Amino acid sequence: MKKAFIFLIYLIFALLTLTVYIKNKNSEKNISTLMPTANGNNEQQGNPINTNSQNIKVIHAPESAFFAGEELPLSYSDVRESLERELNQITYSHSATLLTIRLSGRYFGTIDSILKKHGLPDDFKYLCVAESNLQNAISPAKAVGFWQFLSDVAEYYGLEVNDEVDERYNIEKSTVAACKYLKDAYQKYHNWQLAAASYNMGMTNLNKVIENQQMHNYCDLILNTETGRYLYRIVAYKIILSNPELYGFHIADNEKFKPFKFYEIAVNYPIMNLAEFAKKHNTNYKIIKILNPWLRKNQLTNRAKKTYKIKIPAENFRIAE
Repeated sequence: MKKAFIFLIYLIFALLTLTVYIKNKNSEKNISTLMPTANGNNEQQGNPINTNSQNIKVIHAPESAFFAGEELPLSYSDVRESLERELNQITYSHSATLLTIRLSGRYFGTIDSILKKHGLPDDFKYLCVAESNLQNAISPAKAVGFWQFLSDVAEYYGLEVNDEVDERYNIEKSTVAACKYLKDAYQKYHNWQLAAASYNMGMTNLNKVIENQQMHNYCDLILNTETGRYLYRIVAYKIILSNPELYGFHIADNEKFKPFKFYEIAVNYPIMNLAEFAKKHNTNYKIIKILNPWLRKNQLTNRAKKTYKIKIPAENFRIAE
């Protein structure tokens, strides 16, 4: 009887051990179907993953590329590789590039008209894209707005910057200021590519690089990482936004954001409460701030009695089309 009992205990133990072993083997099998095989391919037993489903491929530079009428020497391998780096990064930054294309429908018309008025090539709108993706961004260095002005440079080119008013957030006025800067830079360098580079690193710093390296061509200069990629990024945006379908972005004109509809009123008096001001003009604080992001507070004390133009939404401003 005692031997039979001991045999039964051993039998139960053996069955438990076998059960645990089988479970472990099944777990390893399940895990292995999710892991790369020895040759590096991800396979699922009986159901291989289709690695072609994403259709990821290298985006090559076109045969030629120009910025503001000046050709990039794409026959040079370093220049071609630099442009292709930016083309690939922008193309595969799907959501950011998609949003930029949609925003272009709202803002390119305004930027183009100001560039034309000031005699600048319209390619400079892509510099604005490279700076901010057509948004009122704030950089870690505290550069602000569509054109990413630092406060001292903004004030030098005629923008008001204080606690209540920051015209770096005003697309029209900041575009005018950018035009003034770029015209000054072109007068100095007689080259639009170098003018664009100076917008990123400053004329003083660019002057030092040109003097030290004894070259007067963007593509022949060794620059800091950001400025060294800057022109190629601008040109890549130009290439992609000029023909987005070629790069996989199929966006109809009616899918782009429409320009805001508004009218302007001249204000040369204090506004002590912007929310009350909005109600008087049949709108609300949110819409006034959307149209006038340069108004930074809930009030405009305007002690100097300057005349400001404040945008007021047109009728049916918020109705989706």
